[in-house]
Amino acid sequence: MTTDFQPQNDLERQLMAAQENRIPPESFLRTLLGSEVFMPVYERHQIGGFATDTKARPLKVRTEDGEEVLVLFTNPERAKAFVKDYPGYGGGLVVEFPWILEKLGVGYGITLNPGLAFGIDFEAQDLARIAAMGSN
Repeated sequence: MTTDFQPQNDLERQLMAAQENRIPPESFLRTLLGSEVFMPVYERHQIGGFATDTKARPLKVRTEDGEEVLVLFTNPERAKAFVKDYPGYGGGLVVEFPWILEKLGVGYGITLNPGLAFGIDFEAQDLARIAAMGSN
């Protein structure tokens, strides 16, 4: 884990502030709900830069407890070192965080910026509460 983390967007500034107890967690969550995140996806068959698969396969990892966790990053640059260990996941999608909750549901955990100095893990029940915040 590197401690040389220079924030590159508002989401990263808010994440740092929340983890350093400079803002309440709710402030970070509101920022997350209004932010774009990078979701690595499997790029199996490509022709001329276009994926031929009709459904994106996001990168998911298993925890020590066997739980499935979706991998997300605060921007595409943050993913480069992590995805080297996952062949086929060199590309991805930049999407609004609420889109993730809407399209993929909330029955799994999320790890945001795994392996980096500033990141956070959400369990499935956390995502349900976050989704409820977004609908208020």
